[in-house]
Amino acid sequence: MYLYFLCLILFIVGIYCILRKRNLIKIIIGIIIAEYAVNLFFALAGYRIDGRAPIYSQDQAIANMVDPLPQALVLTAIVIGLAVTAMMVAIAIRIYEKYGTFDITKIRKLHG
Repeated sequence: MYLYFLCLILFIVGIYCILRKRNLIKIIIGIIIAEYAVNLFFALAGYRIDGRAPIYSQDQAIANMVDPLPQALVLTAIVIGLAVTAMMVAIAIRIYEKYGTFDITKIRKLHG
């Protein structure tokens, strides 16, 4: 149960970085932290104590298999998250090239 609580704390740290920081790079890092907290939560949701791999065979019972669906969702989310992170970094670099700063308060004042 404490693992879910630690996952929630990690998510809250990510949300704090997104909402309170003014630097674009720190905001991107906050998004990454929150994303990995959600991925960790999904992986924990499919976990079972003394579980075994979800491979079916005739001589084994289905009783204690780990749920493969959250694992597949997390793998897909990691790939999508990597693409989104690359896009955010590319946009942040373009903003820095245009305005010369990562500070969002200064970018709002420039209106360029």
